[in-house]
Amino acid sequence: MSFSSDEVNFLVYRYLQESGFVHSAYTFGIESHISQSNINGALVPPAALLSIIQKGLQYTEAEISIGEDGSERMIESLSLIDAVMPDVVASRQQQAHNNKNAVVKAEPSNTNGEDTTHNFGGTNHNEAMEVEASVEIPSSRATILKGHESEVFICAWNPTSDLLASGSGDSTARIWNMNDNSPSPNQLVLRHCIQKGGTEVPSNKDVTSLDWNSDGTLLATGSYDGFARIWTTDGHLASTLGQHKGPIFALKWNRKGNYILSAGVDKTTIIWDASTGQCTQQFAFHTAPALDVDWQSNTSFASCSTDQCIHVCKLGADKPVKTFTGHTNE
Repeated sequence: MSFSSDEVNFLVYRYLQESGFVHSAYTFGIESHISQSNINGALVPPAALLSIIQKGLQYTEAEISIGEDGSERMIESLSLIDAVMPDVVASRQQQAHNNKNAVVKAEPSNTNGEDTTHNFGGTNHNEAMEVEASVEIPSSRATILKGHESEVFICAWNPTSDLLASGSGDSTARIWNMNDNSPSPNQLVLRHCIQKGGTEVPSNKDVTSLDWNSDGTLLATGSYDGFARIWTTDGHLASTLGQHKGPIFALKWNRKGNYILSAGVDKTTIIWDASTGQCTQQFAFHTAPALDVDWQSNTSFASCSTDQCIHVCKLGADKPVKTFTGHTNE
């Protein structure tokens, strides 16, 4: 992982803007030459700086709470200032280690060696609770699918055949044939390319969403390059769906299989005609990036967003059928 000072400056700049420090943001933007950076601000989600700081804090807590042997230790939550002070972190680690090694001896319940059971309301609280034992799956029963060159974000089984689809940060989706029981199943590589100078080049964007139609004959994928794509089971690109102005976060087929629904960072959701690849209707009701969608019927759906709202929409309607509010975060 790497980052530049321009990226850090941009996140600080956006944080100042979002927090209402308009004058400070303007001054900082001028001094750090934000306007000269090549960062597309439309693709950066709200509260990005706070989000990455929170993840860093969680990682620091995980470092302290997990021992060298992999065991988990209970610790008090760290404040942000505690997390950046090496002495505090080291002290918490030592405290957690000491707590684990402390041996607490329980005294017997009475002096004659008999077991005393407290009975409340006629219920025997001394009965053993059934706990499922951990099950180890031998390596001979596991199949490891290797081929992706970056993190794998999502996978989905074909509903009618032994095919598994996966999406990755290497700008590909893959269809794995699990029918032959081979230790190395055959795979079809679905390369997500864009047109540049009249030729197709890899988009270098993550494939983070995918969904099979109910017949299992077509696979839809969504990418950070802003395009949705429809593929056949033999790896042929059937359609490219281009209308979003930024990354696609989610997409779903309806049960009938004639429409695909997508949600994007451009704050919109789109219903696509699966047979033509054309946009049937675009819904611009959210005020922040749309994160997920789900069909209610073949023509109505719900969408949620970082604007903390859920809209229920219907094909042909020019406003939400219903809007739910109440969440205090995305």
